[in-house]
Amino acid sequence: MPTLLRVDSSPMFQTSVSRQLTEEFVRRWRALHPDGRVISRDLNQTQLAPVTAQWIAAAYTPKESLTSEQKCILELSDTLIAELEEADEYVIGVPMHNFSIPSTAKLWIDLVVRRGKTFTYAEGRPGGLLRGKRATFLVASGGKYDAGTALASFNFIEPYLRAVFAFLGVTETTFINAGGTAELRSAETNRAAFLQPYVNAVALHVG
Repeated sequence: MPTLLRVDSSPMFQTSVSRQLTEEFVRRWRALHPDGRVISRDLNQTQLAPVTAQWIAAAYTPKESLTSEQKCILELSDTLIAELEEADEYVIGVPMHNFSIPSTAKLWIDLVVRRGKTFTYAEGRPGGLLRGKRATFLVASGGKYDAGTALASFNFIEPYLRAVFAFLGVTETTFINAGGTAELRSAETNRAAFLQPYVNAVALHVG
């Protein structure tokens, strides 16, 4: 049974472009995989906390030596990692916040990048443990940050996420960028018409 992990990091409001695009992705994916399973992880509905010294100590403690308190500290991280391990494919909605990813997405990454769980070191070299999976990132930004645009050098989302996921072993990554969403603040902009090219790109990518 194919499994898709959907991760949304945008605030939960009706006009969220990245969230709308992940919904479209899931709808089309379900049509292609009627027997498939979708795991949904809404980061705005998940109690994410910054990594602490206690968390780091627990993460580097051998499993057989973990205390009850340390197991509790790692419980959410273990759950999030299990979702990544179970899924064959990921679709991740990412709105641009200050040229990069939202704080919720960064907290999620901090909780799932764990030595011995999602990556390892052998002979001093890192190796990702999430191999054989692919990820699609649906990015929404107020301005246009695609390569060749005046703002391209301010886009830190794509290089960062490519590097993090490659580190974890996920090298098959696709980015669909919905740039210029600031236009939607104008009453003169037709939302459906604005989104159609990005909905088409999602449809083409899913197949």
